[in-house]
Amino acid sequence: METQRTVLIAGGGIGGLTLGVALRRAGFSVRVFERAASLRPVGAGITMQTNAILAFRTIGLDAEVAAAGQAMQRGSILDWRGRSLGTMLVGEMAQELGAPMIAIHRARLQEVLQKALGPEPLTLGTQVVGFREEPGSVVARLSDGSEVSGELLVGADGLRSTVRAQLLQDGDPPYAGYTSWRGVCEVPGVADTAFTSESWGQGLRFGIVPIGQGRTYWFATANAPAGGVDTPDAYGELLLRFGHWHSPIRALIEQTPVTAIVRTDIYDRPPVQSWARGRVVLLGDAAHPMTPNMGQGGGQAVEDAVVLARCLASEPELSTALTRYQALRVTRANGFVSQSRRLGEVGQWGNPLACWVRDRLFQLVPQSSIRANLRRVLTFKAQP
Repeated sequence: METQRTVLIAGGGIGGLTLGVALRRAGFSVRVFERAASLRPVGAGITMQTNAILAFRTIGLDAEVAAAGQAMQRGSILDWRGRSLGTMLVGEMAQELGAPMIAIHRARLQEVLQKALGPEPLTLGTQVVGFREEPGSVVARLSDGSEVSGELLVGADGLRSTVRAQLLQDGDPPYAGYTSWRGVCEVPGVADTAFTSESWGQGLRFGIVPIGQGRTYWFATANAPAGGVDTPDAYGELLLRFGHWHSPIRALIEQTPVTAIVRTDIYDRPPVQSWARGRVVLLGDAAHPMTPNMGQGGGQAVEDAVVLARCLASEPELSTALTRYQALRVTRANGFVSQSRRLGEVGQWGNPLACWVRDRLFQLVPQSSIRANLRRVLTFKAQP
């Protein structure tokens, strides 16, 4: 008879890998199933803000994640000409809270998490396509036709989660109304800074994030119908929108191989209050997909993972552990979903007069209010 409690994890993204590490270090047996045949560096860069680094600290990964990326000191909102609309002194807040804010290439973060997890628990090229509950266990159906059982199935399989589809049956996620482009390149004088920025125009935004090792992650957004596909002249389309914006935006686009520019439509879901039923629970984007406007999607998945692991480790009764997990996580994560959606709506305004008013109002926000909101966002305290 097995002495270890076995947890099945659908999805080998940031949340699923972090949960696997946390549970293994708590003594659980873990199986992680990822549909991709290899964990490729999809998505370019990502920010692991102070709250995520504090969460990683609870499982001993904070130093490794920090060393693999670039610590950020300041984040600014600019207009399309480069004039400041507001500044967040994230380095000062990170010092106050005791952990840095890190920008990192997704591939580097995946490497850190995979190494910490080890090769045995991870099965690539295999997707969880369904599940059923039996007395005392849950059985996951896999894409290769096999089945595997455990005490709990965690759906960490992203925006279009197959686990969520069966658990909640709430249909497809709604389109947010804008699309995005992302890339990573090397531009001297940009990648070596610790300053990030997001520039706002009329229905357009452009972000610049140094991620270490001489590389800069950039992203752009534009109001557009869902399902758009770039022509072979993706440079031309991006430069038509952003080529006249402030330096170094044009250089960042031109220095990125056109084949390395990733276009992704933006989606989220209305928040829900329940992420669990029986022996199945959701985590990360499967539970609370959010637009990327606050840079908290990955961080909230990390918080979910370490909190869920602690709840399972401290409470042998599964239903009690899952109730505790939701009590600790639903309100906070759902708050980010709503706030990120509102920020994106304002950032994507296209009316010239509305944008002028928006920009002037942002300039009037006092630094004390910015710091108070930043402290709320970046604070993470592990619960017993």
